[in-house]
Amino acid sequence: MSRAVASADVFSAIADANRRALLDLIAGGEVAVGELAEGVGLSYSAASQHLAVLFEAGLVARREQGRQRLYRLTPGPLGAVHAWAARYQQFWRGRLTELRRVLKEGGE
Repeated sequence: MSRAVASADVFSAIADANRRALLDLIAGGEVAVGELAEGVGLSYSAASQHLAVLFEAGLVARREQGRQRLYRLTPGPLGAVHAWAARYQQFWRGRLTELRRVLKEGGE
């Protein structure tokens, strides 16, 4: 899979722990690249590369303010992740219901 295709896929974009950590910081509001790099423990260059992937996937927006680039969360694409994970929430509910039933039967 090419980098362009992979980075446009929200699942690929959030597969990296550093990018998830960046999203966590950005979720609190608009943040400059330098603050993000420091907050995640990355070099400025590495943080910028990760932010480019998040930007290409539509997960963040950026604007320039003087010499700084500021990033903010655009959570819309995360809806696909939520919808996918929601299917498994139902699965686990069913498993827990079955476990309760088995435990109740075994305790009587």
